[in-house]
Amino acid sequence: MQAQRVFSLIAGIWVGSFITIGFLVVPILFSSLGDRQIAGMVAASLLKATAYIGVCISTILMVAAHYFVRQNQARYRLIRWILLAMLACAITAGFILIPWMNALRDQALSLGLSVRETSNAELFNRLHSVSSMVFMIQTLLGIYLVWQTTKNAD
Repeated sequence: MQAQRVFSLIAGIWVGSFITIGFLVVPILFSSLGDRQIAGMVAASLLKATAYIGVCISTILMVAAHYFVRQNQARYRLIRWILLAMLACAITAGFILIPWMNALRDQALSLGLSVRETSNAELFNRLHSVSSMVFMIQTLLGIYLVWQTTKNAD
């Protein structure tokens, strides 16, 4: 029982932290900093760190959920799938989308331009849209994860 409470606590803190960064910190960066390029670079660093942490925590929680399933806690079967989907989101963001967007930004900076002023602007916008969708999916999965981990066992 204590292990399940720790599981719920870790899940809640993790999900709360990436929601705070994505929906509070990043928008404040863009509204507070006058330079969108700098705000984007800081936001990318924060979101990349969030993705890396997400890979670690979702993996740890998946191992714990697997343990609970082996202890006949059937509700953790669904939780494992939620965590797997969240892990896929974190890997996609942290190892594919954010590095690709950073490379486009760095390429533009080497030319002394904003990425939005280059021929890669449309690609960057698409990657940004996909990245935002991945983050929204991870957020919804995270909320559902916390909901599932905190409900009473049937």
